[in-house]
Amino acid sequence: MPAMTIKLFEGRTKEQKRELAEAITRETCRVLKCSPESVDIVYEDVKKENWATAGVLWADKSA
Repeated sequence: MPAMTIKLFEGRTKEQKRELAEAITRETCRVLKCSPESVDIVYEDVKKENWATAGVLWADKSA
């Protein structure tokens, strides 16, 4: 049973998450030769103030 957790900045739409889930499930099944029912995906929406790269919070980066 492949189980994946995907962390994203909050604000993605339900439609975007649905499309991503379908694409990841399709490719996971192709590569791993498993059924779609065995693929679990969990999204974690993260505020930019709770994510840093190279020591800098994403909330502090200019757009």
